[in-house]
Amino acid sequence: MHETLLILAVALAMDSVAVSIAIGSKYRDLLLSKTLFTAAVFGFFQGAMPLAGYFIGISFAEYVQAFDHWIAFFLLSGLGIKMLYEAYKNEFDEEVDDLSTKTLITMGIATSIDAMAIGVTFAFLQSDILSASALIALVTFGLCIIAVFIGKKLGSLLESKAEILGGLILIGIGTKILLEHLGVF
Repeated sequence: MHETLLILAVALAMDSVAVSIAIGSKYRDLLLSKTLFTAAVFGFFQGAMPLAGYFIGISFAEYVQAFDHWIAFFLLSGLGIKMLYEAYKNEFDEEVDDLSTKTLITMGIATSIDAMAIGVTFAFLQSDILSASALIALVTFGLCIIAVFIGKKLGSLLESKAEILGGLILIGIGTKILLEHLGVF
């Protein structure tokens, strides 16, 4: 489960990574302090949203135990398909009009809504939510720092690729959960 959680953390970070690449591309002279702050905002929300989703999901997890694997499958696959669609639309430049704290918080929330749905899934799977949330936050933080610097060098070439990777990973994990619960492997 640890490797699956790490892969999930990477997938969840891909929205934030794509925006971080766009930030690096648009603001090539961005200071390290602003890069760290940006990554911290994205990491915070990516880590906090699964906690919120977990506590929402735990309140009704006992009522859906018989089909929770189907819910996890549809949530993860739906989020993955949404990420693939967003990669296809490729509207990253519109997301980074400015880098004010208000804008960064708004982007942090917007890129982490899917993490809340994952938190609901964690409730169904009875996962260690604190460890999972911490890992998601740290992975997002680290990848966003790297992404800003990659954005400065490679720009919009990689933005949609991050979204595609994240979408495919979420669909894969949802399928894996479903197949495990159905006894396929």
